[in-house]
Amino acid sequence: MVTLIDTVSPNQVRPRHPEKVNRPDAKSPAKPDWIRVRAPNSRGYANTRNIVKENGLVTVCEEAGCPNIGECWDKKHATFMIMGDTCTRACAFCNVKTGMPGALDASEPEHVALAVSKLGLNHVVITSVDRDDLADGGADHFAKTIRAIRASCPTTTIEILTPDFLRKEGALEQVVAAKPDVFNHNLETVPSRYLTVRPGARYFHSIRLLQRVKEMDPTIFTKSGIMVGLGEERHEVLQVMDDLRSADVDFLTIGQYLQPSLKHHAVMRYVTPDEFGGYEKVAYT
Repeated sequence: MVTLIDTVSPNQVRPRHPEKVNRPDAKSPAKPDWIRVRAPNSRGYANTRNIVKENGLVTVCEEAGCPNIGECWDKKHATFMIMGDTCTRACAFCNVKTGMPGALDASEPEHVALAVSKLGLNHVVITSVDRDDLADGGADHFAKTIRAIRASCPTTTIEILTPDFLRKEGALEQVVAAKPDVFNHNLETVPSRYLTVRPGARYFHSIRLLQRVKEMDPTIFTKSGIMVGLGEERHEVLQVMDDLRSADVDFLTIGQYLQPSLKHHAVMRYVTPDEFGGYEKVAYT
């Protein structure tokens, strides 16, 4: 679990999730053995961490408290999070800090490109916090980062994981024009769970966003992801698969939701490996 509010240190800082501090604790069932991981301590992990810190970069691996960070960073797989570490939204599942973000760092695209070069990445994933405070939602910053990586690492394939750019006219066009290899936007959950899990977003807007990418540039792969264990039903997951294929989406990831803290949405159930295998078989059809 992570610390939501610090009442011990002499110099107390603003709570990470001020909107969640006063919520009652939401207790999840104990984790089953199949999803337990070891603490990261490999040399590869340390090397990746050093490069990230030397370039003053933020990763979603750290900010979201991902349990797979040790395995991924050991293999030099990292997802860079641009435009700061503070999100303008407050999704019930997310561990990224909530609040009013600072100004954009104009040098960040070049720093990301330098880190990609130092790590020798064949493939890089670039994501961001939601920046509802910006007129374009950060679209231009995404485009600049893509172009910077292209210039310094022309053989590296680039995957972006974007916000929904809700009510940001022309933002999607800017990002697509920069020609990422993969355009990823996560639906996160099934439609019936949006009001409690992802209240700031709209399911059909996100579906349409992915569809529009394909309409503007059919050469770009599109991708989305959802979490399970948030109270969804199996038939709802299958409907999401149908909706994504109707929008011509190429790739789908399905992962188990894990609760970052007692103030976040509880895990309703842990989906078994056999159930994931069932989803896999259906998805491939």
